[in-house]
Amino acid sequence: MRNIYLSGFAATLFLTIACNNAQQKTTNVDSTKLISKPVPGTAIKYDSSKRYIYLTWDDSPQPPGTVNCKTVFKEQNIKATFFSVGFNQVGPFKKRLIDSLRNEYPQFLIANHSFSHGFNDKYAKFYSLPDSAYNDFMRNEKELQIPVKIIRLPGNNTWASNGVIHGQKSDNALIKKLDANGYKIIGWDIEWAQNGKQKQPKESATEMAKRVNQKFEDGNTFEQNAIVILSHDRLFEKKQFADSLSRFIQILKQDPRNVFETIDHYPLVQRK
Repeated sequence: MRNIYLSGFAATLFLTIACNNAQQKTTNVDSTKLISKPVPGTAIKYDSSKRYIYLTWDDSPQPPGTVNCKTVFKEQNIKATFFSVGFNQVGPFKKRLIDSLRNEYPQFLIANHSFSHGFNDKYAKFYSLPDSAYNDFMRNEKELQIPVKIIRLPGNNTWASNGVIHGQKSDNALIKKLDANGYKIIGWDIEWAQNGKQKQPKESATEMAKRVNQKFEDGNTFEQNAIVILSHDRLFEKKQFADSLSRFIQILKQDPRNVFETIDHYPLVQRK
């Protein structure tokens, strides 16, 4: 009888340990599932004591510029938005580059800059054919798998949301159609411009930082305590200019009020 009792006790103990281990493994698996990836467009709470900076770089993918910009942003641990163009995504490397930007949200966000960049910079024709231009944006959204309804118009500084349109093309049929279909159109407050035909920034890092600070101090931005900075990936192809971008960010980070965000967290976008 004693041997039977011990055998039964051992079996019960074994089953208990096995069940506990199985439960622990299940718990571990379930806990990883609870760590969900942030969804682009999810609202954030603003801090009125902060100054929000939205770095928005146009025309990706444009390696090596896009690669360099991405590297700098990662090294500086700041957020940025890439307004991407579908017809620049040629070949497997550029596709992987766009995929990497899309997959690294919340640090990076891709948004819509049209598939053809305004019929290959033929802006007059692009904006005179609103249905074709609208389909161009829709093609870009589909092919690049853009996760947000946020658009920057090629060659045009216009803002639009919920029927309110400001900028160069306020009466344009394309913009009205995009707005009516729930798209947010984002312009810019300040541009880090290209130096003529050369693929390099026109201003130094120090000059750009001064311009940003002056805009904030003057209150001369589209949204209060928020500034949208436009530049282009291709300007930072060379190491010396990538270093200038890094220096620009370092200067801005010295002010504790400055917060870098992606454009889905811009006030105009977050207002439904």
